Amino acid sequence: MSDYEYGERDQGDMSRHELVPGEGRVSGAMSLFWGLMSFFGVLCFHFPEVLTTRELREVYDVDLLRLLLMVAMYTSLGTGIFSFIRSRGRRRSGALGVGLTIAAFLAGGYRIPAGPVDQVGPGMGVDWMLLDLLKSTVIFIFIEKMWPKYPKQPILRPEWQLDLSYFTVNHLLIGMILIAANGFAPQFFSWAVHDSVQSFVSGLWLPAQVLLLMFCADLVQYWLHRAYHEVSWLWGLHAVHHSAEHLDWLAGSRTHIVQTLLDRALIFVPLYLLGPSPEALNTYVVIVAFQAVLIHSNLSWNFGPLKYLLVTPQFHHWHHSKDKPAIDTNYAAHLPLLDFMFGSYHMPGNHWPKEYGTLNRLPRTLLAQLAYPFRRSSRRDD
Repeated sequence: MSDYEYGERDQGDMSRHELVPGEGRVSGAMSLFWGLMSFFGVLCFHFPEVLTTRELREVYDVDLLRLLLMVAMYTSLGTGIFSFIRSRGRRRSGALGVGLTIAAFLAGGYRIPAGPVDQVGPGMGVDWMLLDLLKSTVIFIFIEKMWPKYPKQPILRPEWQLDLSYFTVNHLLIGMILIAANGFAPQFFSWAVHDSVQSFVSGLWLPAQVLLLMFCADLVQYWLHRAYHEVSWLWGLHAVHHSAEHLDWLAGSRTHIVQTLLDRALIFVPLYLLGPSPEALNTYVVIVAFQAVLIHSNLSWNFGPLKYLLVTPQFHHWHHSKDKPAIDTNYAAHLPLLDFMFGSYHMPGNHWPKEYGTLNRLPRTLLAQLAYPFRRSSRRDD
Protein backbone atom coordinates (compact mmCIF):
# COMPACT_ATOMS: atom_id res chain seq x y z
CA MET A 1 0.00 0.00 0.00
CA SER A 2 2.46 2.60 -1.21
CA ASP A 3 -0.29 5.25 -1.45
CA TYR A 4 -1.30 4.86 2.21
CA GLU A 5 -1.09 8.14 4.12
CA TYR A 6 0.55 7.71 7.51
CA GLY A 7 -0.62 10.22 10.11
CA GLU A 8 0.43 11.53 13.50
CA ARG A 9 -0.91 9.90 16.65
CA ASP A 10 -3.58 11.81 18.57
CA GLN A 11 -3.91 10.45 22.10
CA GLY A 12 -6.71 12.80 23.04
CA ASP A 13 -7.05 14.51 26.40
CA MET A 14 -4.76 12.84 28.96
CA SER A 15 -5.07 15.54 31.61
CA ARG A 16 -7.01 13.39 34.07
CA HIS A 17 -4.17 10.85 34.06
CA GLU A 18 -1.41 13.39 34.67
CA LEU A 19 0.45 13.18 37.96
CA VAL A 20 -0.41 16.32 39.89
CA PRO A 21 1.35 16.57 43.30
CA GLY A 22 -1.04 16.57 46.22
CA GLU A 23 -3.96 14.77 44.53
CA GLY A 24 -3.10 11.33 45.91
CA ARG A 25 -2.55 9.48 42.62
CA VAL A 26 1.22 9.25 43.01
CA SER A 27 0.95 8.08 46.60
CA GLY A 28 -1.73 5.55 45.64
CA ALA A 29 0.50 4.07 42.94
CA MET A 30 3.45 3.98 45.36
CA SER A 31 1.32 2.24 47.97
CA LEU A 32 0.28 -0.43 45.47
CA PHE A 33 3.87 -0.90 44.27
CA TRP A 34 5.36 -1.31 47.76
CA GLY A 35 2.35 -3.33 48.88
CA LEU A 36 3.07 -5.88 46.17
CA MET A 37 6.73 -5.91 47.18
CA SER A 38 5.79 -6.40 50.83
CA PHE A 39 3.22 -9.13 50.35
CA PHE A 40 5.33 -11.29 48.05
CA GLY A 41 8.45 -10.51 50.08
CA VAL A 42 6.84 -12.03 53.18
CA LEU A 43 5.77 -15.07 51.17
CA CYS A 44 9.38 -15.50 50.04
CA PHE A 45 10.48 -15.51 53.69
CA HIS A 46 7.86 -18.18 54.42
CA PHE A 47 8.69 -20.45 51.48
CA PRO A 48 12.17 -19.62 50.15
CA GLU A 49 12.74 -23.12 48.80
CA VAL A 50 9.63 -22.96 46.61
CA LEU A 51 9.38 -19.27 45.73
CA THR A 52 12.93 -17.95 45.42
CA THR A 53 15.64 -18.42 42.81
CA ARG A 54 18.44 -20.84 43.62
CA GLU A 55 21.24 -18.60 42.30
CA LEU A 56 19.96 -15.57 44.24
CA ARG A 57 19.48 -17.48 47.51
CA GLU A 58 23.21 -17.99 47.74
CA VAL A 59 23.99 -14.23 47.86
CA TYR A 60 21.15 -12.88 50.00
CA ASP A 61 21.83 -11.07 53.29
CA VAL A 62 18.73 -12.01 55.30
CA ASP A 63 19.10 -9.16 57.83
CA LEU A 64 19.36 -6.59 55.02
CA LEU A 65 16.34 -8.08 53.25
CA ARG A 66 14.34 -7.93 56.46
CA LEU A 67 15.24 -4.24 56.87
CA LEU A 68 14.23 -3.49 53.27
CA LEU A 69 10.97 -5.37 53.82
CA MET A 70 10.21 -3.22 56.88
CA VAL A 71 10.85 -0.03 54.88
CA ALA A 72 8.62 -1.27 52.04
CA MET A 73 5.75 -2.16 54.37
CA TYR A 74 5.68 1.16 56.22
CA THR A 75 6.14 3.08 52.97
CA SER A 76 3.12 1.31 51.52
CA LEU A 77 1.01 2.07 54.59
CA GLY A 78 2.09 5.71 54.75
CA THR A 79 1.55 6.47 51.08
CA GLY A 80 -1.73 4.53 51.07
CA ILE A 81 -3.11 6.54 53.98
CA PHE A 82 -1.99 9.77 52.32
CA SER A 83 -3.77 8.77 49.10
CA PHE A 84 -7.01 8.22 51.06
CA ILE A 85 -6.75 11.72 52.49
CA ARG A 86 -5.85 13.56 49.29
CA SER A 87 -7.45 11.60 46.44
CA ARG A 88 -10.78 12.63 45.01
CA GLY A 89 -12.75 9.46 44.58
CA ARG A 90 -9.91 7.42 42.99
CA ARG A 91 -8.59 5.35 45.88
CA ARG A 92 -8.37 1.88 44.36
CA SER A 93 -4.57 1.77 44.09
CA GLY A 94 -4.04 2.99 47.65
CA ALA A 95 -6.66 0.58 48.99
CA LEU A 96 -5.01 -2.37 47.23
CA GLY A 97 -1.60 -1.33 48.50
CA VAL A 98 -2.76 -1.02 52.10
CA GLY A 99 -4.70 -4.28 51.84
CA LEU A 100 -1.63 -6.16 50.58
CA THR A 101 0.52 -4.67 53.33
CA ILE A 102 -1.98 -5.58 56.06
CA ALA A 103 -2.01 -9.12 54.67
CA ALA A 104 1.80 -9.08 54.84
CA PHE A 105 1.68 -8.01 58.50
CA LEU A 106 -0.87 -10.73 59.30
CA ALA A 107 1.42 -13.29 57.64
CA GLY A 108 4.27 -12.38 59.97
CA GLY A 109 5.64 -9.12 58.57
CA TYR A 110 9.32 -8.25 58.50
CA ARG A 111 10.05 -10.09 61.76
CA ILE A 112 9.27 -13.50 60.32
CA PRO A 113 12.18 -15.97 60.39
CA ALA A 114 13.32 -17.36 57.06
CA GLY A 115 12.03 -20.81 56.21
CA PRO A 116 14.23 -23.83 55.38
CA VAL A 117 16.19 -23.63 52.14
CA ASP A 118 17.31 -26.40 49.82
CA GLN A 119 19.93 -24.89 47.53
CA VAL A 120 19.23 -27.57 44.92
CA GLY A 121 15.58 -26.71 44.22
CA PRO A 122 14.88 -24.43 41.21
CA GLY A 123 12.19 -22.25 42.83
CA MET A 124 9.44 -20.23 41.14
CA GLY A 125 11.44 -17.01 41.00
CA VAL A 126 9.07 -14.73 42.91
CA ASP A 127 12.13 -12.88 44.18
CA TRP A 128 13.23 -12.39 40.57
CA MET A 129 9.74 -11.03 39.78
CA LEU A 130 10.12 -8.42 42.54
CA LEU A 131 13.62 -7.46 41.39
CA ASP A 132 12.45 -7.33 37.77
CA LEU A 133 9.54 -5.04 38.70
CA LEU A 134 11.84 -2.75 40.68
CA LYS A 135 14.49 -2.69 37.96
CA SER A 136 12.04 -2.14 35.10
CA THR A 137 10.18 0.60 36.96
CA VAL A 138 13.35 2.56 37.70
CA ILE A 139 15.02 2.12 34.30
CA PHE A 140 12.10 2.45 31.94
CA ILE A 141 10.19 5.22 33.65
CA PHE A 142 13.43 7.22 33.52
CA ILE A 143 14.19 6.63 29.83
CA GLU A 144 10.55 7.01 28.79
CA LYS A 145 10.37 10.42 30.43
CA MET A 146 13.78 11.47 29.06
CA TRP A 147 13.24 10.27 25.45
CA PRO A 148 9.51 9.64 24.96
CA LYS A 149 7.98 8.93 21.59
CA TYR A 150 4.68 10.28 22.89
CA PRO A 151 5.54 13.02 25.43
CA LYS A 152 1.90 13.56 26.42
CA GLN A 153 1.49 9.95 27.56
CA PRO A 154 1.60 9.99 31.38
CA ILE A 155 3.37 7.44 33.56
CA LEU A 156 0.04 6.28 35.01
CA ARG A 157 -1.63 6.10 31.61
CA PRO A 158 -5.02 4.42 31.15
CA GLU A 159 -5.18 0.76 32.26
CA TRP A 160 -1.78 0.64 33.96
CA GLN A 161 -3.32 -1.28 36.88
CA LEU A 162 -4.60 -3.93 34.45
CA ASP A 163 -1.12 -4.40 32.99
CA LEU A 164 0.44 -4.55 36.45
CA SER A 165 -1.97 -7.39 37.23
CA TYR A 166 -0.83 -9.21 34.10
CA PHE A 167 2.81 -8.59 35.08
CA THR A 168 2.24 -10.31 38.42
CA VAL A 169 0.11 -13.20 37.18
CA ASN A 170 2.34 -14.04 34.22
CA HIS A 171 5.59 -13.87 36.19
CA LEU A 172 4.17 -16.35 38.69
CA LEU A 173 2.94 -18.56 35.86
CA ILE A 174 6.33 -18.51 34.14
CA GLY A 175 7.93 -19.64 37.39
CA MET A 176 5.60 -22.63 37.54
CA ILE A 177 6.27 -23.40 33.86
CA LEU A 178 10.03 -23.46 34.47
CA ILE A 179 9.64 -25.87 37.37
CA ALA A 180 7.40 -28.10 35.26
CA ALA A 181 9.76 -27.88 32.28
CA ASN A 182 12.72 -28.95 34.41
CA GLY A 183 10.74 -31.98 35.52
CA PHE A 184 8.96 -33.02 32.32
CA ALA A 185 11.26 -32.01 29.45
CA PRO A 186 13.67 -34.93 30.01
CA GLN A 187 10.73 -37.36 29.91
CA PHE A 188 9.14 -36.03 26.73
CA PHE A 189 12.12 -34.93 24.63
CA SER A 190 15.04 -37.08 25.79
CA TRP A 191 14.64 -39.16 22.60
CA ALA A 192 15.55 -36.08 20.52
CA VAL A 193 18.66 -35.13 22.50
CA HIS A 194 21.99 -35.72 20.76
CA ASP A 195 25.09 -35.52 22.90
CA SER A 196 27.21 -34.54 19.91
CA VAL A 197 24.93 -31.58 19.10
CA GLN A 198 24.87 -30.38 22.69
CA SER A 199 28.64 -30.76 23.03
CA PHE A 200 29.14 -28.75 19.83
CA VAL A 201 26.76 -25.98 20.93
CA SER A 202 28.10 -25.71 24.47
CA GLY A 203 31.64 -25.53 23.07
CA LEU A 204 30.92 -22.53 20.85
CA TRP A 205 32.10 -19.02 21.65
CA LEU A 206 29.64 -17.51 24.16
CA PRO A 207 28.23 -14.78 21.81
CA ALA A 208 27.75 -17.44 19.10
CA GLN A 209 25.77 -19.61 21.53
CA VAL A 210 23.57 -16.68 22.52
CA LEU A 211 22.91 -15.72 18.89
CA LEU A 212 22.05 -19.34 18.05
CA LEU A 213 19.62 -19.49 20.99
CA MET A 214 18.00 -16.23 19.89
CA PHE A 215 17.58 -17.43 16.31
CA CYS A 216 16.18 -20.86 17.19
CA ALA A 217 13.85 -19.57 19.88
CA ASP A 218 12.67 -16.74 17.63
CA LEU A 219 12.02 -19.14 14.76
CA VAL A 220 9.59 -21.03 17.01
CA GLN A 221 8.10 -17.77 18.29
CA TYR A 222 7.71 -16.37 14.77
CA TRP A 223 5.53 -19.20 13.49
CA LEU A 224 3.58 -19.50 16.72
CA HIS A 225 3.01 -15.74 16.66
CA ARG A 226 1.93 -15.88 13.03
CA ALA A 227 -0.48 -18.71 13.84
CA TYR A 228 -2.11 -16.54 16.52
CA HIS A 229 -2.88 -14.01 13.80
CA GLU A 230 -3.81 -16.30 10.93
CA VAL A 231 -5.69 -19.12 12.68
CA SER A 232 -9.08 -17.70 13.60
CA TRP A 233 -9.68 -19.70 16.79
CA LEU A 234 -6.22 -18.79 18.14
CA TRP A 235 -6.69 -15.08 17.61
CA GLY A 236 -8.82 -14.66 20.75
CA LEU A 237 -5.83 -15.57 22.91
CA HIS A 238 -3.48 -13.15 21.20
CA ALA A 239 -6.08 -10.40 20.91
CA VAL A 240 -5.67 -9.86 24.66
CA HIS A 241 -2.07 -8.75 24.06
CA HIS A 242 -3.17 -6.48 21.20
CA SER A 243 -5.94 -4.89 23.27
CA ALA A 244 -3.45 -2.42 24.80
CA GLU A 245 -4.16 1.00 23.30
CA HIS A 246 -1.22 2.78 24.97
CA LEU A 247 2.18 1.13 24.72
CA ASP A 248 4.90 1.50 27.31
CA TRP A 249 7.27 -0.76 29.25
CA LEU A 250 4.42 -2.32 31.24
CA ALA A 251 2.07 -2.97 28.31
CA GLY A 252 4.09 -5.96 27.11
CA SER A 253 2.97 -7.86 30.21
CA ARG A 254 -0.61 -7.99 28.92
CA THR A 255 -0.68 -11.57 27.66
CA HIS A 256 -3.36 -14.19 28.20
CA ILE A 257 -2.16 -16.88 30.58
CA VAL A 258 -2.86 -19.64 28.05
CA GLN A 259 -0.68 -17.86 25.49
CA THR A 260 2.03 -17.43 28.13
CA LEU A 261 1.86 -21.16 28.80
CA LEU A 262 2.06 -22.08 25.11
CA ASP A 263 4.83 -19.60 24.31
CA ARG A 264 7.13 -20.56 27.17
CA ALA A 265 6.55 -24.28 26.82
CA LEU A 266 7.31 -24.36 23.08
CA ILE A 267 10.26 -21.96 23.27
CA PHE A 268 11.79 -24.11 26.00
CA VAL A 269 12.04 -27.06 23.59
CA PRO A 270 14.83 -25.74 21.30
CA LEU A 271 16.70 -24.38 24.32
CA TYR A 272 16.58 -27.82 25.96
CA LEU A 273 17.58 -29.68 22.80
CA LEU A 274 20.50 -27.37 21.99
CA GLY A 275 22.03 -27.82 25.45
CA PRO A 276 23.88 -24.48 25.72
CA SER A 277 26.27 -23.68 28.53
CA PRO A 278 24.70 -22.20 31.70
CA GLU A 279 26.47 -18.90 30.96
CA ALA A 280 24.97 -18.72 27.47
CA LEU A 281 21.48 -19.60 28.71
CA ASN A 282 21.62 -17.02 31.50
CA THR A 283 22.89 -14.37 29.05
CA TYR A 284 20.09 -15.22 26.63
CA VAL A 285 17.45 -14.96 29.38
CA VAL A 286 18.71 -11.54 30.50
CA ILE A 287 18.87 -10.17 26.93
CA VAL A 288 15.43 -11.35 25.84
CA ALA A 289 13.79 -10.31 29.11
CA PHE A 290 15.15 -6.79 28.65
CA GLN A 291 14.26 -6.72 24.95
CA ALA A 292 10.69 -7.86 25.61
CA VAL A 293 10.14 -4.83 27.83
CA LEU A 294 12.11 -2.45 25.61
CA ILE A 295 10.19 -3.13 22.38
CA HIS A 296 6.88 -2.14 23.97
CA SER A 297 8.26 1.00 25.61
CA ASN A 298 7.29 4.58 24.84
CA LEU A 299 10.78 5.32 23.56
CA SER A 300 11.71 7.46 20.55
CA TRP A 301 15.19 6.06 19.89
CA ASN A 302 15.83 5.21 16.23
CA PHE A 303 18.70 2.75 17.00
CA GLY A 304 20.32 3.48 13.62
CA PRO A 305 21.51 0.42 11.62
CA LEU A 306 20.90 -1.76 14.70
CA LYS A 307 17.17 -1.66 13.94
CA TYR A 308 17.79 -3.98 10.96
CA LEU A 309 19.51 -6.54 13.19
CA LEU A 310 17.38 -6.51 16.35
CA VAL A 311 13.69 -5.90 17.02
CA THR A 312 13.28 -2.33 18.31
CA PRO A 313 10.35 -0.33 19.72
CA GLN A 314 9.53 1.19 16.31
CA PHE A 315 9.48 -2.24 14.66
CA HIS A 316 7.27 -3.82 17.31
CA HIS A 317 4.98 -0.81 17.68
CA TRP A 318 4.00 -1.39 14.06
CA HIS A 319 2.97 -4.92 15.00
CA HIS A 320 0.50 -3.39 17.50
CA SER A 321 -0.78 -0.81 15.03
CA LYS A 322 -4.29 -0.55 13.64
CA ASP A 323 -2.95 1.19 10.50
CA LYS A 324 -4.11 -1.04 7.67
CA PRO A 325 -0.72 -1.76 6.00
CA ALA A 326 0.76 -2.87 9.35
CA ILE A 327 -1.88 -5.42 10.32
CA ASP A 328 -0.40 -8.95 10.49
CA THR A 329 3.23 -7.88 10.12
CA ASN A 330 6.46 -7.86 12.20
CA TYR A 331 6.03 -11.16 14.03
CA ALA A 332 9.65 -11.59 15.16
CA ALA A 333 10.46 -10.99 18.82
CA HIS A 334 14.25 -10.74 18.52
CA LEU A 335 15.48 -10.73 14.91
CA PRO A 336 13.75 -8.82 12.05
CA LEU A 337 15.59 -11.13 9.66
CA LEU A 338 12.77 -13.64 10.05
CA ASP A 339 10.18 -11.15 8.81
CA PHE A 340 12.47 -10.34 5.87
CA MET A 341 12.74 -14.05 5.09
CA PHE A 342 9.01 -14.79 5.28
CA GLY A 343 7.56 -11.62 3.75
CA SER A 344 5.99 -10.00 6.81
CA TYR A 345 8.40 -7.08 7.36
CA HIS A 346 6.88 -3.59 7.71
CA MET A 347 8.94 -0.49 8.51
CA PRO A 348 7.77 2.60 6.58
CA GLY A 349 10.72 4.94 7.00
CA ASN A 350 10.56 7.13 10.09
CA HIS A 351 6.79 6.80 10.52
CA TRP A 352 5.20 5.45 13.70
CA PRO A 353 1.67 4.09 14.18
CA LYS A 354 -1.32 6.38 14.40
CA GLU A 355 -3.49 3.99 16.46
CA TYR A 356 -2.95 0.93 18.64
CA GLY A 357 -5.26 -1.84 19.78
CA THR A 358 -7.68 -4.30 18.18
CA LEU A 359 -10.21 -3.42 15.49
CA ASN A 360 -12.94 -4.93 17.68
CA ARG A 361 -12.43 -3.57 21.19
CA LEU A 362 -12.05 -6.14 23.98
CA PRO A 363 -13.42 -5.97 27.54
CA ARG A 364 -11.27 -3.85 29.84
CA THR A 365 -10.96 -6.00 32.99
CA LEU A 366 -8.61 -8.88 33.78
CA LEU A 367 -11.26 -11.55 34.33
CA ALA A 368 -13.29 -10.51 31.28
CA GLN A 369 -10.17 -10.60 29.09
CA LEU A 370 -9.15 -14.01 30.41
CA ALA A 371 -12.61 -15.28 29.48
CA TYR A 372 -12.66 -13.52 26.09
CA PRO A 373 -10.90 -16.20 23.97
CA PHE A 374 -13.53 -18.76 24.92
CA ARG A 375 -16.40 -16.69 23.52
CA ARG A 376 -17.53 -17.30 19.95
CA SER A 377 -17.15 -13.58 19.22
CA SER A 378 -13.42 -13.84 19.84
CA ARG A 379 -12.84 -15.55 16.49
CA ARG A 380 -11.16 -13.26 14.02
CA ASP A 381 -13.31 -11.96 11.21
CA ASP A 382 -11.32 -8.89 10.09
